[in-house]
Amino acid sequence: MTTDTHQITVSDLTVDVVRKDIKHLHIAVYPPTGRVRVAAPLRVNDDAVRLAVIARLAWIKRQRTKFTSQARQSEREYVSGESHYFQGHRYRLNVIYQAGVPRVAIRNKSTLDLSVREGSQRAQREAVLLGWYRQYLQALVPELLAKWEPVIGVKVADWRVKQMKTKWGTCNIEAGRIWLNLELAKKPIACVEYVLVHELVHLLERHHNERFTELMSTYMPQWALYRDVLNRSVLGHETWGCQVPL
Repeated sequence: MTTDTHQITVSDLTVDVVRKDIKHLHIAVYPPTGRVRVAAPLRVNDDAVRLAVIARLAWIKRQRTKFTSQARQSEREYVSGESHYFQGHRYRLNVIYQAGVPRVAIRNKSTLDLSVREGSQRAQREAVLLGWYRQYLQALVPELLAKWEPVIGVKVADWRVKQMKTKWGTCNIEAGRIWLNLELAKKPIACVEYVLVHELVHLLERHHNERFTELMSTYMPQWALYRDVLNRSVLGHETWGCQVPL
């Protein structure tokens, strides 16, 4: 349980310090701006936190540089010629105005046909494409759960997809519920799988500690590779990226 949250300054960095009933100190750097957060045991004072941050200063600065240089799309208007992503691949959007039910289809492995009614507004075109992304994840996730739940030895009570700005996934441990970011539809399936496994492992271990890392390495030995692919991928206009300090 969190008992204290405050900020300290180390060199030119503002560091969020959260004290918890944990055994080890953990340092994380979060997209998009490189916010630094330290989860520290109750017994560790601010001087010890400063020393830990100083010891990892070179690593922290590398992470901050990586996040600030990560490619981001400009705001999308959902018009022909724009680039949009699906399963890690880049597609050219082709908007087709016609009567009938709006739909999305991939053509020639390079074009994303978005069929909408004449006179549709930007928000309507966006809703059609996001709905298509949602349907894709709603079909994919049950297959991945059927694969991974027996391996990890957990059972999800409920899972849902929603748009999130700061996390690829989150888990309510008490309720056994997992939320996945709708933006994952744009990423390689292996990255979706990694986020799902990450949240499933949280049902066994709440904290990002050594046990959590060991469990991830046991069940998905290449998890760090998938995490790096996810964190290097192009971000949407409003998507901040992954807050997974592993």
